[in-house]
Order: sequence, then structure tokens, then C-alpha cells
Amino acid sequence: MSRALHAEWTKLRTLPSTGWLLAALAAVTVLVGAAVTGAVDTSHCATPAGCAEDTPRLALSGVRIAQVAAVALGALAVGGEYAAGTIGATLTAVPRRVTVLAAKAAVVSGAVAASGTAGVLGAVAAGRLILPRNGFTPEHGYPLLSPADGATARAAFGTVLYLVLTALLALGAGAALRDSAAAITAVLALLWIVPVLASLVADDTWQRRLDRFAPMTAGLAVQSTRSLERLPIGPWAGLGVLAAYAVAALLAGGARFAARDA
Repeated sequence: MSRALHAEWTKLRTLPSTGWLLAALAAVTVLVGAAVTGAVDTSHCATPAGCAEDTPRLALSGVRIAQVAAVALGALAVGGEYAAGTIGATLTAVPRRVTVLAAKAAVVSGAVAASGTAGVLGAVAAGRLILPRNGFTPEHGYPLLSPADGATARAAFGTVLYLVLTALLALGAGAALRDSAAAITAVLALLWIVPVLASLVADDTWQRRLDRFAPMTAGLAVQSTRSLERLPIGPWAGLGVLAAYAVAALLAGGARFAARDA
């Protein structure tokens, strides 16, 4: 396994796209989060304390866009080898296909976790600087954002896990489809279209039911720190829904990867 891990890490870090995608993931998380946070203030509320904004969620909102980079990295980790025709050499060096896929999953998870952590910490730091200037102060019931705060720590850690799971979802899709573009399209459609369809449902009960099983809506519930009782699904349960999608994709991709010729 160590040999497979070393080989997969070497391949991933030497791909020109890897550095750009990881940098984009971190940068977009910070910049979009800062832009969204800067655009919200307490002036539209009757009182600053009455705004009831979920400030950690605001600061981490850039992940909705940044996840595209995580999805692309996961899909390219396996689909790129099929496109380049190097998958045969990989399987010659490591004949056990389950080991190859597990090694890919491990290195992709590690890379996305590292980049995601940098982006999330940067977004929290940006929010800590911006929010008080917009009226979200401790005096008005909004503690300064800090990774040491329990609710913010859960939102931040859960957001990193969310990014890792979306990358693994894309990795599984890439193994099943053997095509990076198709895998990226399929995963982004799953993440974005399901919430849109749910919003078109007129019945509130059915809308909440659909939101419980939409991978992005459910997964990003982990960012919420206020009014948790109003969520269609709890923070950790929602992340569990996304994890189930990722596991299903990896099992499907692994089965097809193991059963088919290179």
C-alpha cells in the first residue's frame, strides 16, 4: 500500500492542474466568503441583535463555489489517467485495482483537506475582521469568529469534511465513468440541480424531505450554528447524507474499476 500511496502522490503533485485547483479551492473559499460577509450588515434590521444572521455560515459561504475545484481534482485523479492512456502503466505497477483506488482516495483526501483547511481558516479570519465593522459585534450577540469557539469549530471542521467528501464523490464517479468531464458534470449536476428542483416544489413538507436527501443542502447543514431546529436535517446527519453518496459512488466506481479491463 505504501508503494501505491507514494506513486499516487507523485502523480497527483506533478499534474500541472493540481496546484492550480488546490490554490483556487483555498482562494475562492476566502475571497467569496469575504465578499458575501462584507455585503451583509445590520442596517436592514430593526435592531442589530434582531438580525439573527448565522455569521460562521456567512464567512464559509465561499465553499459553495470552491467545491468545484475539489470535484475537478477528484475526477481528474482517475479520469485523467484514462484520458492520457497511463492507466495501463499504473495497473502494471500495482495490479490490485482496489489498492490503486484506495491510494487515489487517500492522496486526494489529504490534498483537499490541507487546501480546504487553509481556505476555511482564512475565511474565518476574514469574517472576524469584517463582521464587527458591519455591526455584528459581541455587544449585539455575535461573538467574534474563532476556531476555538465550539459552534464555529464544528462549522469549520465540517466544511473541510464536506470538501473532502465532494472530492471522493467525484473520484468514485470518475472511476465509474472513466471520463473526467463526464464525472465533473454528473457530480456538479447532482450537487446543484437537486436543490433547485426541491425549491420548485410547492408543498413545504415535500420540499423539506427533498432537502434532507440533496447532497449539497444536507451536507452544508454542518455550517449552521443558529436556529438548528429549523433545518431540514441536523448538521452531522446532513454530512452523513453526503458521506453516503460518496461511499455509494466509490463502491460503484470500485466495482466497475475492478471488473473492467483498462
